Parts: sequence; structure tokens; C-alpha cells
Amino acid sequence: MTATVTNPTWATPRPATRTVQASVPLHDAFTQTTTLAWRALLKMRRNPEQLVDVTAMPVLFTVMFGFMFAGAISGSQASYLPILIPGIIAQTTITACVAAGVQLREDMDKGVFDRFRSLPITRIAPLAGPMMADLARYAIAASVTILVGILMGYRPGGGLPGVTLGILLAVITGWSLAWIFLWIGTITRTAGAVQGMSMMIMFPLAFLSNAFVPVSTLPAWLRAVTTINPVSHVVSAMRDLMNKGTITANVGWALLGCATVAAIFIPLAVRSYTKRV
Repeated sequence: MTATVTNPTWATPRPATRTVQASVPLHDAFTQTTTLAWRALLKMRRNPEQLVDVTAMPVLFTVMFGFMFAGAISGSQASYLPILIPGIIAQTTITACVAAGVQLREDMDKGVFDRFRSLPITRIAPLAGPMMADLARYAIAASVTILVGILMGYRPGGGLPGVTLGILLAVITGWSLAWIFLWIGTITRTAGAVQGMSMMIMFPLAFLSNAFVPVSTLPAWLRAVTTINPVSHVVSAMRDLMNKGTITANVGWALLGCATVAAIFIPLAVRSYTKRV
């Protein structure tokens, strides 16, 4: 007695070959990036404490520096606020950048990026998505600082166009500098290590600059340091835009510095990220 086994007629034959997409089209990469940016925005909405550094900190620094140092540095609060407000915007924007690397390291530790690796998405989308969402954080920090300054008596001579361009420059600066801390997030092992290393970079950038005091009052060696600090060019450019409403060479130097930082650290961050995940 023999039995004959036949293939059922309802079975669907598997294709002999499969088409594997070698790269993600540009349109799909943009869609994936915006989707992950929306995810990051939803995360901010569900965790409002993530916005403390761009809401409460600008108020604290503006009020504290404005009342404590105005008389000692400029003689009066009215003459110091045009110097202080652009500096506070730069300082709070740089401080907000640190969160990019910390959040990245926390997500990597939780295995979130292991899930992203299994998805057919471009490699840079998990990095570029949160960076796109952080643009809102930098805009909030700059807007809150200007609002507090106006309440304290600051009157920007550049008017609405100058203030808008100043905020835009702050956002661009924050986005470019955040890639430094994002890269640090990919090479360290813990979120605490990211925080510590980022602070060692953030404090010299923010405070060894012309953000809070006129450069002419500094010692010669410190004046040289502030001159080569890219944040000093950003602060000077924002002062020109917000206080005078003029686009000067400082704006060009600031944008050149931002482009240079992005050109160096975006490839480093992407390469380190791909090795880690």
C-alpha cells in the first residue's frame, strides 16, 4: 500500500527571488524623520519636566543676572539688559542642547534603538527625528528669555524682525551644537557620564564668552579666549540683530561656525551610532 503526497492547490508558491531595497529614498527618509520627531514631541507633552530647562531656567538666569550684576557691570539695569538678554538666550540654548545626548543615551539603554534597528528606516532618522523636535525647545527658551527681559524693561531696538532673526539664529546654533552632545551620547556608557562630559564642554562655551560681560573688561589672556569662542560670535550677532536690527559680519561668522560644527559632528555621531546599535 502506497500513499501519494501532493501539494495542496491552495498553497501560494514563494517567489524565487526577493527585491531588497539598497537605500531609502529621500522622501521616505524625510517622512521617517518627521515621524520620529513627532514621537519626541509627544514624549515632551507626556513628560512636562523635560521642558524645565527651557522654561524655568531662562526666567531664573534672566532675573538673577539682571538684578545682581546690572549695577556692577553697566551701571543700570536698562543699559545692561541689551547686553544680557542675547547672552542669556545663548546660554540657555547651549544648556538645552545637553539634553539631546542624555535622552539618546537613556533610549539606547532602554533598548528603544534596538527596535528601531529592526525597522526598514534610514539610519539617521532615529537621530535626526529628536533633533528636529528639539528645535521647538530652543525656540521656547529664546522666547521665554525675551519675554522676561521685556517685563524687566528690555526694549529691543531691532523690533520684531530683529527679534525674530535673533531667535532663528539661536535655534540654528542650538541645533548645530546639539550634535556634539549627541555624539557624546553615543560614545559613553551611561546617562550620568553624558551629563558630566557635556557640562565640561558647555560651561566653557557659555561662560568663557562675551555673553555676560564686555570683552574690554577682561584680562588680555581671557580676552583672547573669548575672541576665538564661537559662542561669542553668536552672541554678538544676536545683539546686532535684536538691538540694532542690522545683519553684520558677526552673523556670517556665527553661521559659518554652526555649519562647521555640524559638518564635523553629524558624521561622527551617525558613525558612532551605527557601530553601537
